[in-house]
Amino acid sequence: MNSWKFYNALFARVFIVIITLAFSLYLFGNSYLYSGILILVFAVLLCAEMYSYIKNKLIFYDKTILSILNNDFSANFPATAKEGDYKNLYLLYDSLKQKQHDGSSKELIYRSIINNIDTAVLILEKNNDWNIFLMNDCFSTLFSVPKVTNWEYLKNYLPSLCEEIENTGFKELKTSINIKIEKQEAQTFMLQTSLTKSFNKDYFIILLDSIQRVIEKKEKEAWINLMKIISHELMNSLTPIRSLSQNLLQIVDQDHLEPEDFEDIKSSISTIINRSDHLQFFVENYRKLATLPTPNKKPTSVHLLFEDCLKIMSAIFESENIEIINEIDKNQIITIDQNQIEQVIINLLTNSIFALKEKKQKTIKLTTTSQNNRFYITISDNGKGIESEIKDKIFLPFFTTRKDGAGIGLTLSKNSIEAHGGYLSHQTDSEGSGGRTHFTICFIQEGN
Repeated sequence: MNSWKFYNALFARVFIVIITLAFSLYLFGNSYLYSGILILVFAVLLCAEMYSYIKNKLIFYDKTILSILNNDFSANFPATAKEGDYKNLYLLYDSLKQKQHDGSSKELIYRSIINNIDTAVLILEKNNDWNIFLMNDCFSTLFSVPKVTNWEYLKNYLPSLCEEIENTGFKELKTSINIKIEKQEAQTFMLQTSLTKSFNKDYFIILLDSIQRVIEKKEKEAWINLMKIISHELMNSLTPIRSLSQNLLQIVDQDHLEPEDFEDIKSSISTIINRSDHLQFFVENYRKLATLPTPNKKPTSVHLLFEDCLKIMSAIFESENIEIINEIDKNQIITIDQNQIEQVIINLLTNSIFALKEKKQKTIKLTTTSQNNRFYITISDNGKGIESEIKDKIFLPFFTTRKDGAGIGLTLSKNSIEAHGGYLSHQTDSEGSGGRTHFTICFIQEGN
């Protein structure tokens, strides 16, 4: 509609100019010289006004379009432009301006997030060559590197990292790498890279984590969680002991004791003894964790080892209606401390029994596999599984979801397996896969 307004105004001006020129020629033809000149001057002025009108229109459109192309949204529209001939152009300009502001805000948020994570991040962008698109604060601080944009310049600071990436041809990889930072000793980092494409541009994302920092962080988190559990256990016993002790002190300070006072004293002392026994039990369990004996390894038949464990627990399996699917290799011999590993297996089977409490059909499956000089024992059940919220806590000392549990079974099991040079891991399948929970023991096979 605004285009029609422009063309209508232009047509009106052209028509008036043509009429004026025609009238001027008529006057000249009838010997009205001065009147013809006057009308001709008027026609020239009209032409000048029409030229100015067209030029202003074209300049405004040209400037606005150039601003849009250059992402320059600093220009201000006159109030008449919002409703007049430039209304649609104004709407386009304002819409793109808002999108640019939204994009800038999101970019600031993304950069703020990346700068605040505790992982070194470097993002490269490929035009003709690779250049640095983004370097977060952690990367700059960790490697004492200024936030440069030139890849070749970064090679002066971190030659080992840049060479490793260039040698792989900027392809995706996950490996460890030793990086020397200035005059310090070389440190080991986990290097992970990925390649992505957006709007026909290639971006190469580099993530670096100091293995030492990761270990220290995990150790710190483990200590914090352990102290929370220990504090909780201690306070559960010390608080009632303190309260009962104060109550006893008030009773014995009386001049005369009634028969019910003696009953209160007996009850309080009994409770104090019970809580003291609980504390002693707690400390003894902690001592077990701290003083795990060195494994006395001997060649042991895995099949016979499980037979002994299943005999010990057969009455429980029968009373709980649990089906045992035994696929243990009957010919496999491993070098272990039989007593320690037997306790590990009993702990894992006990956990499976507890997980199966609410199930109608209960199965525990025992399997073994050998691969790459490693021997795996897997105990799986179709129980309730491990909730995602506690997956990282199940191996913590004294952490338990059972009212009668001490919270050291899995911790002792993990420590025993690690003392054998192996590891203990767990995995819960999705419901679509049957919802089974697997605990896997891995041993390094000696002599292979």
